[in-house]
Parts: sequence; structure tokens; C-alpha cells
Amino acid sequence: MENAVKRIGVLTSGGDAPGMNAAIRSVVRSALKREVECVGIRRGWSGLINGDILPMTSASVSGIINRGGTVLYTARSDEFRTEAGLQKAANTCKLLGLEGIVAIGGDGTFRGAQDLSKYGISVVGIPGTIDNDIVCTDYTIGFDTASNTAVECVDRLRDTMQSHERCSVVEVMGRHAGYLALYVGLAVGATAVLVPEEKYDFNAHVAEKIRRARLNGKTNFMIVVAEGAASAVEVGKQIQEQLGLDPRVTILGHIQRGGSPTAKDRVMATRMGYEAVSLLAEGKSNRVICSKNNKIVDYDIDEGLAMKKTLNAEEYEVMEAMSGV
Repeated sequence: MENAVKRIGVLTSGGDAPGMNAAIRSVVRSALKREVECVGIRRGWSGLINGDILPMTSASVSGIINRGGTVLYTARSDEFRTEAGLQKAANTCKLLGLEGIVAIGGDGTFRGAQDLSKYGISVVGIPGTIDNDIVCTDYTIGFDTASNTAVECVDRLRDTMQSHERCSVVEVMGRHAGYLALYVGLAVGATAVLVPEEKYDFNAHVAEKIRRARLNGKTNFMIVVAEGAASAVEVGKQIQEQLGLDPRVTILGHIQRGGSPTAKDRVMATRMGYEAVSLLAEGKSNRVICSKNNKIVDYDIDEGLAMKKTLNAEEYEVMEAMSGV
């Protein structure tokens, strides 16, 4: 069966996530397997506007599956949000003969793909973000690696907190979503976890949990804070002022984004990249690749972005039980 496209482009946009390189590799090799040319677009949508491209071969993606970050670089583009910017990007596609684009990134990346598709360019999105906050998919590339990185850091902090019988407040990423914080909190046996989805209440969410843990015999406490839920520094001050403890505050920051991707992120990225190329080759457009019950499926981007996603109720319930409140 003849492919619906002859040449496609692949880009990464928004925040980088471990596993993006594995996805790029998969897109390139899956395309070549189908005798479809693949072009790498550097610096996200900005690169598409400016024609910042390079030809991709099987050799050019050799040895990148284990590397964090993205070899195509990533950037955010205000110009791409304008009609003029979108027209420039569409013109670049026409000039270079790019009939399809695989965009790897988060929510903003998909909205960009959604807008570009209105100019007659076939687009498919692959979810890559450590926040795991894409509404239509159970899993996003980078989440497993970021979780494991944060868990390793917290475990190291806990060793010294136990030795000195202290309280530790650790801030993880998650400006608008608490998936990472909740998952990490469960994995490390945190005393309390603060997430953006719940309005911050120091007494209920922190003080009372520390008190109960202390009454149960604990002398060290671990508080995990999503950056969008509260300021870890402010939480630390409140603990000191209201509970008389001497907390240590650690902000993990961008260390969570880096590092060699886990096996899960590499495999999921590879499966998603393969499926993205398959859809474009079949002439489909405006799709987003998703993981549902460990199966790779696809949705219309409009439908996918309209879905609602909430914290895993079971995980939240388990966290409440484990923290003893």
C-alpha cells in the first residue's frame, strides 16, 4: 500500500523530558522503514517558522536512545501563537515538501499542532512531559524517569534526616498538576504531600500530619510539595514558627528533567513514535498518541484536549491511609 505522505518532519517543543530522544529515533527509523523521508526540525515550532532543519538518517539517531534531553533542542515560540507565525510555519512545510509533522511535547505543543492542521498540514502529537498532565493519556514520556530521579534524591535526604531527627521539605515539579508529587510521595512514604489540586491548608495538610506522626513515635518527617501547591520555603518557615521544628528545604528543580531515561520511558517512546508514523502514512491527521491500559491508541486532538483529568483517586486514598490521617 502506497504511503499517504512522502516526507515528514519531527520536532520537540516545550519542556524537555527524558525519552524524547527515543521518540525521535523511533519516528525517524519507522519513517525510513516505510520509505518516507524524515527531516529533523530544531528548536520546536520556532524552528519550523525559521526553516531550522536537518535531514535525518538511521545513522543520525544511532546512540541517542539512552540520552536525556533532546538532540533537536526545544524552545517556546510566541510568534507561532500568531496567525502570521502559523502561516510562516505552513509556508516552510510547503517549501520543503513536508506533508506531515510529528510534534513531541505537552499540552501547548498539541495546541500548536491543532492550529497548524488548519493550514492543511497533517499533524500527530506524542505526549512528552514529566508532569504526566496530558488529559487524554494515562502516561507521558519522561514521567517514569523524573519520578525515579526524585525518589532517589528524597531517599538520600531521608538518610540524613533520620540521622539528625529532622523534618525535610522537598519541592518537586508540577506547577499545575500534582501527579508527580503524589507518585513520589507514595514511593518515599512521605508524611504529607501538597498538590495544586487541593487548596493549601497548613494546619490540615502539614501540621496535623506531623503531629500524628510524632505521636506515633516518628522523629523525622518528609513533606513533598508540588511547586504549584505552595512554596517549599514558606512551608518550611511555617513548620519552624508553628511547630518549633528545624526543617531543611530542598528544591529539586530541573534536576528532575535530566538523566538517562528508564526502560519504561524508552519503550513507551519507541512504541508511540512508531504509531505516530503509521497514522501519517495512512493519511490521518490531527491525532494524538495515547497510552490507555498499556495499549497505544490515538484520539482526535480536539477530543483529547477537551477531556478532563484528575488525580488518581486510588493513589490519593492510599496516600491518606499511609500518612495515618
